[in-house]
Amino acid sequence: MSDSEEDYMSMIIPDAPASTPAPTSLQRRKEQQRQSELRARQKSKAERAAEDDARRDAALQTSILDAPTHQTSKGLAMMARMGFRPGGALGAPGGEGAAREPIAIAVKEDRGGIGMESEKRRRAREAEEAAAGEEAERRKRVRVEEPGEYRDRIAREREAERVERMVASAQRILEGMAEEAEAEVTQEEGGRRRIKARPLKAVNVLWRGLARQREERERDRRMRHDLEQSLSRLPTYEDEDEDEDDKRALGKGKTTVYEVADDLDEEDPELDEFRMLEPPERLKRLVAYMRDEFNYCFWCKFKYPDETMDGCPGLTEEDHD
Repeated sequence: MSDSEEDYMSMIIPDAPASTPAPTSLQRRKEQQRQSELRARQKSKAERAAEDDARRDAALQTSILDAPTHQTSKGLAMMARMGFRPGGALGAPGGEGAAREPIAIAVKEDRGGIGMESEKRRRAREAEEAAAGEEAERRKRVRVEEPGEYRDRIAREREAERVERMVASAQRILEGMAEEAEAEVTQEEGGRRRIKARPLKAVNVLWRGLARQREERERDRRMRHDLEQSLSRLPTYEDEDEDEDDKRALGKGKTTVYEVADDLDEEDPELDEFRMLEPPERLKRLVAYMRDEFNYCFWCKFKYPDETMDGCPGLTEEDHD
């Protein structure tokens, strides 16, 4: 046998292709049931929203110039009438503000009105700037102080506290003098003594703040008292044989009802303006009023018999050193 003749013993016989077994009737029935269930199943709201987002994103990524229907696009035709050409930009030719990219669409996912996001960003930016400014001020305050600066600052703070205490003392003195000069009006009402508070704006502004603080404390005290009485009020036994002394000892006699000022909750610009003054200026006005109205020297702690005030060294604290 020649070499040119093919040796059938060395021939490679390919394997027969594997045959796929036909599905059984049970498998076909299960597959048909699965397909029908998929067709019948309603997609959830989240799935539908995800599909809508995917379609919208795909549409936004597709240029109108590449769309198959760009020849019939009304928007593109309108842009062409305004001078737009494919590959160009919107705006004046050669202008720096010419738009080469479409305006991005911001999908609203909340119920905020138009412009709410920009307003939130503005407020956040302002809050950040304010926080940065406060941080810078705080760093300035906490910087290392020189020994002399520290002593000076402590001295100023203590002096301010001392002047504030003198202002409060002068206000109490003036209020007492004014009460002595003008007695409060009292009214007898069926065994109950009623003290009617004067309107705050009728009080001199120099010590009106002191009167306001007292009125507020009295109102708060009365509110707490009324609340406690309403929670713990029990019927009391009335003894016909009790005399006035017994009733007074048991708290059944005359009682005092204090009525706070009617204008306690009203705004007082005059008082606010006085409180804005520096403590030394407030003290100066109080001392001057004492001298002019009552011939009293705050520094001498003495009321002189006449307006000449003979023997008083002067108007200021330094004059009395």
